[in-house]
Amino acid sequence: MEDPRALLRRGPMSGFQIAAVTICMIVNMLDGFDVLATTFTGPTIARDWAVMPTQLGLLFSAGLLGMTVGSLFISPVADAIGRRWLTLVGLVVITVGMFASSRANGLVELALFRVFTGLGIGSLLSSINTIVVEFSSTERKEFAVSFMAVGYPIGGTIGGMIAVYLIHAFGWRSVFLFGAVCSAVLVPIAYAYLPESLDFLLFKRPRNALARINNLLTRMGQPMLDGLPELQDPAAQPSASIFSIFDRKFVGRTALVCSAYFLTMLPFYFVLSWTPKVLVDEGLSLSIGISGSIVMNATGVVGGLLFGLLARRSGLKRLCALFMLLLLASIVAFGFAGSHLLLLMIFAMAIGFSMIGTICGLYAIIGAMYPVRIRNTGTGLAIGIGRLGAIAGPSLAGVLIGAGWSRPLYCVVLSLPLLVSAFLVRRVPLLDEAAS
Repeated sequence: MEDPRALLRRGPMSGFQIAAVTICMIVNMLDGFDVLATTFTGPTIARDWAVMPTQLGLLFSAGLLGMTVGSLFISPVADAIGRRWLTLVGLVVITVGMFASSRANGLVELALFRVFTGLGIGSLLSSINTIVVEFSSTERKEFAVSFMAVGYPIGGTIGGMIAVYLIHAFGWRSVFLFGAVCSAVLVPIAYAYLPESLDFLLFKRPRNALARINNLLTRMGQPMLDGLPELQDPAAQPSASIFSIFDRKFVGRTALVCSAYFLTMLPFYFVLSWTPKVLVDEGLSLSIGISGSIVMNATGVVGGLLFGLLARRSGLKRLCALFMLLLLASIVAFGFAGSHLLLLMIFAMAIGFSMIGTICGLYAIIGAMYPVRIRNTGTGLAIGIGRLGAIAGPSLAGVLIGAGWSRPLYCVVLSLPLLVSAFLVRRVPLLDEAAS
């Protein structure tokens, strides 16, 4: 009996598969808005509560701390209970956390609520990436992952435009309240239309597995099964532990991709978190400051989709490293642009373009590294370690800015990790490379 996953990988993607990927993209849109909510409101919060740069950097990092914990310690649960259910739980946590953030009465309280919100975001990020990988054909996998990933900048772009209006009309609290409402609306939509992955059902074989698998196959236009097939990959057998990511076969690639992710997220989140505040400090208006983030996210959509189109032809790891080097150069150029608005916006566009392309590359690489049994665990570990860099970036930038470092100097220092990351990512072995 042929493994039905082989048919799914070889054939064209059905409307059902495309819909599953689209829902994951919409979830990622919400994440893009939620993660950047503090960035959008940061300048106003700093003014209202007389927050110093170092304190603001810690607030930027609070949500990332929750995301780290969620990615490292909650996302592996999806390899036991399913990608779908953990995504739903994550959406509920985000809803509660965003609403609580809108009611915060002080900096410490707001930071704690941002940590809680981050738990939901971190727990579901690896699940939606895994669902996309497992529902994609081989030919379209890189583009599907990129399509999911660009939901982040789309959410940031739309959210930024909405945030400008909400802050001026109702104050910064309304931004978090809007995020809570959007999350709440998405919960029943995901419950009704987000499917469990075929890979998980074949491996885990829960109650009524055959019926659930045949339902999926029918909806994808594939022939039904008479019985459950034997899994051929030893690493995908039920006896394999989620700690297999630390086995001799996987520990090297795990170390490489986690290091690359950490070194990429440090400058990534420095730029995301501080761009509005940096522009405001240059004497520009708050609306223009937020517009810098909007421009970065808008061009990020173009960079991400272009990466997905070129990855299979140009080489996944080679193209990812190239985007990392372009991101490094763009951040340095932004640092030396002075207060010239046109140059700042041009280099912000270049940052967004290369930044989201880089993230698309990392998501695709992680999805191609691990077998189904440990895929969510491995993805969550890489994202979680990356979030440590995401915590360090905004906080370190706050320290350097507070110490009086010039913008050119701290931009150069905080972008240099990308040089090492580009070197490491070229050396990550993928499953298809190991098999060849």
